Amino acid sequence: MQFFYWIILLIAIGIAVFAIQNSDAPLVTIKFIFWEFETSFVYTILGSIGLGIIITLLFWIPRAIRSSFEWQKVPKEVPRTSHNPFQKRRQL
Repeated sequence: MQFFYWIILLIAIGIAVFAIQNSDAPLVTIKFIFWEFETSFVYTILGSIGLGIIITLLFWIPRAIRSSFEWQKVPKEVPRTSHNPFQKRRQL
């Protein structure tokens, strides 16, 4: 789990470096249906990344909650059986 946090930190640092290095990028005109506005190219890319993360979370969270409820239904202890495949057989 800690490895995952390090990866997230590296990605966040990479995005921050990208934004700082491209702060003087030219303006981009964004048109959507009746909307039209100008913004920096960096903000367009960062907004796309943020929107992608939000959409991914919206699909992932219900699945994670459902999985959590399924794990709660699993018995806490597996019942013991008389057959143990790791135990040597007794010779009669």
